Amino acid sequence: MEKVLIITYYWPPAGGPGVQRWLKFVKYLQDFEIEPVIYIPENPSYPMLDPSFENEIPSGITILKKPIFEPYQLARIFSHRQTNTISKGIIAAEENQSFLQKSLLFIRGNLFIPDARKYWVKPSVKFLKNYLEEEGIKKIITTGPPHSLHLIGLKLKQELDLKWIADFRDPWTRIGYHKKLKLTKISEQKHLNLEREVLNSADQIITTSFTTKTEFSEKTKNPIMVITNGFDNDENTAENIELDKMFSISHIGSLLSERNPENLWSAIAELMKENSAFAQDLVLNLTGTISEEVIASIKSVGLGGKLHLQGYVSHEQAITLQRKSRLLLLIEIDREETQGIIPGKLFEYLMVRRPILAIGPGKWDVQKILNQTGAGECFLYSEKERLKSTILAYYRKFKNEADNFTTGAIEPYHRKNLTKKLANLLKGI
Repeated sequence: MEKVLIITYYWPPAGGPGVQRWLKFVKYLQDFEIEPVIYIPENPSYPMLDPSFENEIPSGITILKKPIFEPYQLARIFSHRQTNTISKGIIAAEENQSFLQKSLLFIRGNLFIPDARKYWVKPSVKFLKNYLEEEGIKKIITTGPPHSLHLIGLKLKQELDLKWIADFRDPWTRIGYHKKLKLTKISEQKHLNLEREVLNSADQIITTSFTTKTEFSEKTKNPIMVITNGFDNDENTAENIELDKMFSISHIGSLLSERNPENLWSAIAELMKENSAFAQDLVLNLTGTISEEVIASIKSVGLGGKLHLQGYVSHEQAITLQRKSRLLLLIEIDREETQGIIPGKLFEYLMVRRPILAIGPGKWDVQKILNQTGAGECFLYSEKERLKSTILAYYRKFKNEADNFTTGAIEPYHRKNLTKKLANLLKGI
């Protein structure tokens, strides 16, 4: 088998979607004659934990670790809550930010470029240069965010004769929270310069979305391939999971302040007023980290009594909640720069075959996947009446005791098929 080094920050016991992409690739790479070697921080500051992922690490693989210094560890002395929130990408609207949060954002954006994990670059390059030479490994992969990990790949590429693939799970300078970092013009240019250098130095670029590929194509002539995230139908083998007795509309995952479709909440509230049976049957499940602004918006239209808040749950529990729900919500920030964000939970939603109601920006990449799979419908934030009529149609199916499972072709998004695509890329590079 050919060895490939994978440099990633997120690895079990980290929780959230960031860890799952490469955990699943590693699970299947050996099926395609690729032996992965993993390099991770020894003492990371993960914003959320899910120890259940540790059970999915394949036995026998090599995992290298090196200590990391993270300023977040010091910042937590002053405010654990604010620091943890920022590290998750949950940033309040500017008018609701405290002086401390504004200060932390300024420091994060201007002193730690490209991010607060930058201090891991130099020791990692020194360690990995020797390891790669000793082991004769000629191919490496870096995955970001944090995008500082791409700087490890950049330095190794400059010093060694190897092939380097840069995997972008999210955009760099076009990511939703980038403009909130209170960047000076000098800092903004530093981000752009680093992004351009990485894009033009990597032998191959991978993106998780079609829009990000298009954006990067304007900055580099190097080859770019889209390999989306996906689902793994071995993630939950529980059988005979009964659907919720109530008409459950569920969102599983974080809801940032700007992921707040007020027209959706209003449409649901109006249906409650107009239809007493709907009001009696409804439950609104929000599972994960939910911003205070979103909760306030929901309560302001009279949905507080129907709101069921559940904090962070394990991945296995999240899949079970998805399987049971009558209607699944997928919500993205309504801005042009989020058109290329395809949330990882979309693919889990596909796997459980429950209908999806997606709300996001115009020309959202999610629309393409929903059209391909027939798994749901996509809405703009402004489409209140269409949202209202669609929810009512799903409710009527619920009252008619129709299970309403989706049946479209979703196999291209299975993790093993996506890993085959990656393996072919690695063999051909």
